Amino acid sequence: MTAWRSTPFDPLDDDDKLREECGVFGVTGVSSAANFTALGLHALQHRGQEAGGIVVHDPEHGFNSVRRFGYVRDNFTTQDVMDTLPGPIGIGHVRYSTSGSKGATAIRDVQPFFGEFAMGGAAIAHNGNITNADALRRELIDHGSIFQSSSDSECIIHLMARSLQKSIPERMKDALRRVEGAFSIVAMTRHKLIGVRDPLGVRPLVLGQIDAAEGGGWVLASETCALDIIGAEFLREVEPGEMVVIEDDKLTSHRPFEPKRPRACIFEHVYFSRPDSILGGQSIYSTREAIGRELAKEAPVDADLVCPVPDSGTPAAIGYSLASGIPYAMGIIRNQYMGRTFIEPTESIRNMGVRLKLNVNRALVRGKRIILVDDSVVRGTTSRKIKEMILDAGAAEVHFRIASPPTAWPCFYGVDTPQREKLLAATMTEEEMRSHLGVDSLRFITLDGLYRAVGEAKGRDPDAPQYCDACFSGEYPVEPADQMEKGFQLKAAE
Repeated sequence: MTAWRSTPFDPLDDDDKLREECGVFGVTGVSSAANFTALGLHALQHRGQEAGGIVVHDPEHGFNSVRRFGYVRDNFTTQDVMDTLPGPIGIGHVRYSTSGSKGATAIRDVQPFFGEFAMGGAAIAHNGNITNADALRRELIDHGSIFQSSSDSECIIHLMARSLQKSIPERMKDALRRVEGAFSIVAMTRHKLIGVRDPLGVRPLVLGQIDAAEGGGWVLASETCALDIIGAEFLREVEPGEMVVIEDDKLTSHRPFEPKRPRACIFEHVYFSRPDSILGGQSIYSTREAIGRELAKEAPVDADLVCPVPDSGTPAAIGYSLASGIPYAMGIIRNQYMGRTFIEPTESIRNMGVRLKLNVNRALVRGKRIILVDDSVVRGTTSRKIKEMILDAGAAEVHFRIASPPTAWPCFYGVDTPQREKLLAATMTEEEMRSHLGVDSLRFITLDGLYRAVGEAKGRDPDAPQYCDACFSGEYPVEPADQMEKGFQLKAAE
């Protein structure tokens, strides 16, 4: 499940992080939906940087779409492109390829997807992963469906086409009752904007309004930061198992699924969501700082400086510093203007990748005992390189403190995770990982500590966990049927 590259190899890229899933955005009741959508997708760029797309509808011009590889800023900022996307209603999507084709010809997999139905056209953008997509695809093909992409999300369009219901929302309900896994969906018809979240609420989806006091346009987005960029007011989250349908400035709420105990992804709090977003009523930044405080209590160490691995480790490092009393410092500086290198990717250049992205503040770390705070360790390759850079700069000691538990299991709900045998924590103990990374000490926050930091005062309830934490615990709230068919083995019962 490693992400494909839409451009040639870039030694500045790093596959030692879990890839954010995707980002979705939708807006209706505005003069230029495409412009608002492009801004919203720009705010959600951290959730998917391989490709993006926008679909709009205009009464005069009908449905129009643009789908491109690369960043929003490179594809949806020119007047000639935006002029092809008129209309008051639109949806958009930014993507990492957790599912689907992995090659340069995969423009067919870029969302949103569009389909024509008897009652008119509809477009759909999906964040998450359908865990029974292979079985559904075989069934649909056996009954005559012709797929245009290799994406699991296209199954929803075909299931809608086969439904006998009389409206798009009702057909979508029919389709999603057949789907297993995680889905936050933004969809549109000529007149309706639709948002729906799976019964467990694994992936986030929020509702906002532009000029709310004056009854302005409605907005759906993966995160609240996408509302902020367009000046929309955050109203609430779309609840787990809820479908909202917006038409003629009116919102109706539906409950098409059997109710379940919610299990939102806990890694949204650790890494995926932007630190300026609000999730579950909590500031992501404040939660990450609380994770650092908890980590300092669980894993203290004598040192001179607390330094983040930028940028994702920064809030937790601040929390660790505040709780421990050890000074916080920017021991590693990120090159904010780093772009794709033009140098041929020889082995020596490959090894320089991290140094092109990050540089050690030598005068600060020389002779010091350094605590490096990072959000996670996946394969460990980047952690080893950063440790070497710190030691090369003259640090006396290097201690790693990780703001999440060991990532020992792959995610099948819309996150690009390596195969289990490639996860460091799946094959090594904590002490073996410390030795492998070559650091003086290594500690991860415990799962109980992480739960306390996100607001569960007593830690994780093993009988009723509040979040999906399968990447740490191996306890999958929805069995990954497709992966089990391919031989994946669930965690043995204890």
